[in-house]
Amino acid sequence: MPRAILKISARYAVAALAAIAPGMASAQSWPAKAVRIIVPFAPGGGADLTARPIGQKLSESLGQPFIVDNRGGAGGAIGMELTAKAPPDGYTLMSVSGSFSATAATRKLPYDPFDALIPIVEIGYAPNVLVVHPSLPSRNTKELIDLARRNPGQLAYGSTGIGGLTHMATELFAYLAKIKMVHVPYKSTGAAMPDLLSGQIQVMVAGLLAARPSFDSGKVRALAVTTAERWPALPKLPALSEAVPGYEAGTYYGIFAPKGTPQAVIDRVNTEVNRILQDGGIKKTLEAQGMAPSGGTPAKFGQRVKTEYDGWVKVVRETRLKVE
Repeated sequence: MPRAILKISARYAVAALAAIAPGMASAQSWPAKAVRIIVPFAPGGGADLTARPIGQKLSESLGQPFIVDNRGGAGGAIGMELTAKAPPDGYTLMSVSGSFSATAATRKLPYDPFDALIPIVEIGYAPNVLVVHPSLPSRNTKELIDLARRNPGQLAYGSTGIGGLTHMATELFAYLAKIKMVHVPYKSTGAAMPDLLSGQIQVMVAGLLAARPSFDSGKVRALAVTTAERWPALPKLPALSEAVPGYEAGTYYGIFAPKGTPQAVIDRVNTEVNRILQDGGIKKTLEAQGMAPSGGTPAKFGQRVKTEYDGWVKVVRETRLKVE
């Protein structure tokens, strides 16, 4: 090869290395500053209660603050969009629940959530819980259904937002049980719970992590879990499907990042969270709240997200529910 061409080739090689070197350095040194964990719900919901202990452990192991940033509203869509549009530099993550799949299935979003957001790791899986205000005479799901049928449109139920998981889970229950209730949307389970405790609303399909303190203390009455079968952590609580055959609406919790986030960062977060989930203290905390810790690969989590999305698309089609 002529010497002139060799010199030109060498210059291009140096330029190419210079162009990619900053990305390589940032991946190798990540995190070099605080990392934001967007929670697309108000404080007090399951995604928030999951993000905080995991974020604390990430801070301890990686030496930088992992700061929870609650951005509630629209069934999680506001925080999801904020994450999708954030710089993909590894300094914005998102902790979200199964509302990601429900919201993607029910809303016309200004972006493709399956293209704009990357699943990193599933933290855990848990049921939702059908809870009612103690003033209701209903002691089980069948009695609640009978009460609602005798009083169509008189019972009010809360959710984490229009088109979100708890909205869809309750509408699926109402559809299969052939009852009508009034929907009152909130920004999170934590935001809805005070109104349930006061009796402003009477019914809620709530995330177990957020609702458990209230029904453990007797401030609300738990009637059923929403998984297909009884949940091992709550063996005395019936599955809702025992009264409404075919019903199922559990929820996952996991971490996403904006598309374009360096693969090295995704791999690091996945590895660290999997390690954290083996920590005795974290595992005990999650299990005490009723969650089954998950972990695993990004591909495994992505499959869970897509499977639940397909299920909610089917529910919307069958119920002809309009959420926008």
